[in-house]
Amino acid sequence: MTEVIIDRLGREGDGIAADGFHPFTLPGERIVPGAPPQVLAPSPDRVPPPCPHFGACGGCTLQHAGDAFLARWKVGTIERALAARGLQAPMRPILTSPPHGRRRATFAARRTRKGVQVGFHARASDRIVDIRTCHLVRTGMLELFPAIGQMARIGASRKAALRVQVTDSAAGWDVAVAGGKAPDAALRAELARLAAGAGIARLAWDGEVIAQHRPPAQALGRAQVVPPPGAFLQATAEGAAALVAAVRAAVGGARRVADLFAGCGTFALPLAETAEVHAVEGDAAMLAALDAGWRRADGLKAVTHEARDLFRRPLEPLELRRFDAVVIDPPRAGAEAQTARLAQAGVPVVAAVSCDPATFARDAAILTGAGYALDWVQPVDQFRWSGHMELAARFSRTDGP
Repeated sequence: MTEVIIDRLGREGDGIAADGFHPFTLPGERIVPGAPPQVLAPSPDRVPPPCPHFGACGGCTLQHAGDAFLARWKVGTIERALAARGLQAPMRPILTSPPHGRRRATFAARRTRKGVQVGFHARASDRIVDIRTCHLVRTGMLELFPAIGQMARIGASRKAALRVQVTDSAAGWDVAVAGGKAPDAALRAELARLAAGAGIARLAWDGEVIAQHRPPAQALGRAQVVPPPGAFLQATAEGAAALVAAVRAAVGGARRVADLFAGCGTFALPLAETAEVHAVEGDAAMLAALDAGWRRADGLKAVTHEARDLFRRPLEPLELRRFDAVVIDPPRAGAEAQTARLAQAGVPVVAAVSCDPATFARDAAILTGAGYALDWVQPVDQFRWSGHMELAARFSRTDGP
C-alpha cells in the first residue's frame, strides 16, 4: 500500500499531500489514497459526519472536521490570503451560522425513465443524489421534494435537470425554477395547482411568475422587500445579521453612504435608518425591489438608486468624493476596477464585504497601497462544512485623496 501524509487543506477543503488532492482528509493524517481514502492515522480534529449522505452528496465537503478546527482553518484562509499580498489585520472572532440555518438552497431535479430524482448533485458530477435529510437547510425545506418531483415530471426534458432555487420567507417558500420546458397554458395551470398544494408563496419558471399566492417578502432592516425571482439573498439570516452589524460598525456615524453592488438592499436599507444612501446595482429588477421596500417602510432617510454595471462603468473618483463612507459587496471575482477608483477618491471609510478571501486580499492591497489602513476583518461563516467563507472589513484614512 502507498501511504501519504496530508500536509494541509486546499481552498475547497480537500487535503493536499505530496502526490495531490485527497478529499475527506485532514492535515497530519496518514492515509492510503482511494475513493474514499483509507485513514490509517486520524487527526484529533476528525469527527463522525452527522449526515448519512456525506461523501455521496456534493453539498458538504468538511463534515468530518470538528467545529473548532473549521473555525481556525477558515480564519486562516483569510490570514493567508492577506499575507500573500503582504498584509495583515486584526481578526474579530468568527461568526458561524448554525446547522439547519440555510434559508436558501438550489436543488437539482431530473425526469428519468423510472420516475424522478430530486436532491443535490454529487461531488464534481451531474449525477443527482436523492437526499432524505439535510443538516444544512431549514427544517421543512425537504418537504417540498414531492412537489419539485412533480414539477420535473411534467416540466423537465430528458436532456437536462431543473435547477430549483428554494428560499424561505415569512409568507412561505419562494421557488424559482430554471431549465424547464417552455410553458403552455396547460403546464402553467398544473404548476400553479402544484404551488397552491405545496404551500409555495411564489413559483417562477425560467423567470416567469406562474403563481404568487402571497408576496415572499424579506425583512431588510425596517423594510419589507419582495426580491425578483431567483435574486441573490444572503444564505442564512444569522450570516446576514452578522454582516449588516459589521457594516454598521464600519461606517459608524457616516451621514452619506454609497452602497455598491447593492442588490435588493441588504445593507442600503438598514443603513438608511441613520444615513442617506445611494444604492448602485447592475440589476434593475433588484433595484426596483429595493426602492419599493424603501417607499413602504417608515422612518428611513432618503435612498436613491442607480442601475449601473460597475464592472464596465465604475463610479469615478469625483462621483465618490461626496460620500462619507462607501460599502462595496462585489461578486466572488471582486471589484478591481471599482476599488482602484475608490483608492483614488480617498473616501474616509470603506466597508468591504467579500465571499472570496483571495480577491478580497487583491482589492485590499489596492486600498492599502493608496494610504488606507485595514482596521479589522470580521469572518462570517454562512457555509458550514464547506470551503466557502465570507467576511466584512473596515478600511479608513484620515488624509485626503
